[in-house]
Amino acid sequence: MSVGVFIIFLFLFIPLVVGFIAAARSNNSSSDFFIQGRNMGSVAAFFTVAATWWSSFAFLGSNASFYTEGPVYLTAFAWNILFGYLYYIVGKRVWYLGKKFDYVTPSDFMGDFYDNEKVRIIVGAVVTIFTIPYLQIQLTGGAYLIEVASGGVIPFWLAAFLFYAVIIVYVWVGGIRAIAWTDIIYGAILFFGLLFSGIYISNAVGGPVSMFSEMQRLHPEFLTLPGPDGTAGFSSWISLCIVTALGALMGPQLWLRMYAVKDGQLFNLMPFLIALVAVTYLGSVLISWTGVLEMPGIQNADQVLPIMVTEYMPLALGALILAGGAAAAMSTSNSQIHAVSTVITKDFYQRYNNPKASDKKLTKVSRYAILIFSIIAYFMALFVPGVLVTIGLVAFGGTAQLIVPTLGALFWKRSNANGAIFGLVGGVGITLILTFIPGLNSPLGLNPAMWGLALNIVLFIAVSLATAPRNEKVVDRFDKALTAFKNEEEGTQEANEEKAL
Repeated sequence: MSVGVFIIFLFLFIPLVVGFIAAARSNNSSSDFFIQGRNMGSVAAFFTVAATWWSSFAFLGSNASFYTEGPVYLTAFAWNILFGYLYYIVGKRVWYLGKKFDYVTPSDFMGDFYDNEKVRIIVGAVVTIFTIPYLQIQLTGGAYLIEVASGGVIPFWLAAFLFYAVIIVYVWVGGIRAIAWTDIIYGAILFFGLLFSGIYISNAVGGPVSMFSEMQRLHPEFLTLPGPDGTAGFSSWISLCIVTALGALMGPQLWLRMYAVKDGQLFNLMPFLIALVAVTYLGSVLISWTGVLEMPGIQNADQVLPIMVTEYMPLALGALILAGGAAAAMSTSNSQIHAVSTVITKDFYQRYNNPKASDKKLTKVSRYAILIFSIIAYFMALFVPGVLVTIGLVAFGGTAQLIVPTLGALFWKRSNANGAIFGLVGGVGITLILTFIPGLNSPLGLNPAMWGLALNIVLFIAVSLATAPRNEKVVDRFDKALTAFKNEEEGTQEANEEKAL
């Protein structure tokens, strides 16, 4: 057990070192703390986006889903492609406008485009409220993996405390720079670790090919929709694909990464890079379905991966893999805590309480917000249980609603604040109603957020057309900016074609 404890403490020690090194590189401005002064390099940007995109939802939740629901989680390959494509289409424009108009948060962008304070407040509230339960997932998953990797020497409550304390320290001192640098290390461990452990564990049944043959012979229901219990059909497939991709993309932690990138050319590569990362899910398939063959009847599906790792891998190697899983949780939770604190600081404290706040004051407020939201997430992890994928879809369902006014801002001149407000309130409202009112089932088996998106779109378009258009000066300002973006893109493309010739 001492080896496992040593690996865990090494895992916790690395980000502290990175955080203080990052702090030494900081220029002590709030812009550097929030978005690295818009100077994040391509390698750091890719790893921090990919590692933030992956989480306990992916590392533990994917195994739980394959173990209980069959192949429905294979839609991850589709949602990775969708996420990467949208990160290019939406993210590059958000990056350009953020650099031009000095945006830092989603509310900055929406409030300015729609020229409306209510939109700004609603967007800030949505990203804050729906990020907290997703943050809970990370702390729960990360703490559980630390507990297992230590052989139970570190109990869950202490593991969660250590997990949360380490995040606070290195985000406190280093801001987003510390997060991005740490994500390079943990992203590599995460992606290679999950794929390697899947191949290694499947050797218990003769390797990947033998495993699939045995599953086809003994459990063919796991290989086709709607899965072994008949509930994970095409509605679940479509819901997971759309809600997960949109919900993650619209999370405040990804918005900050859109603003932070130094060179917009990185966005061109993201569809390919994110799709490539999806190959890692093959590790989850191999682990989970080996578990179906060798260890059926595991009560808590979220424990499938740690149980299989501890059962079939050497102690030191298993502890390293579980530390990689905790890295998945940490690489998302650090970004979420930082992003929510940024939203609170910029969108509420500075905007409405202290518009002339100094850089030093803004950074200080953000750090205390990090502390407060970490404490909330810690107690939720201890006292609000839930299956990781279920909680994740609730969180994603709320933030996914932001895609409608975002696309409206980028591609539809006739969109206005009234449409954005009614659409968001209606979309979030129906999502919560269908999720939490007992006995009320979502029609057609779709995730409630899908109906939220449908109502959101209808209200956004109808109300925008039925009410007065936005101020012409505001429309012209954004139209000129987006036209300039388009011209720059075309010029870059022509230059690249000439080089190729």
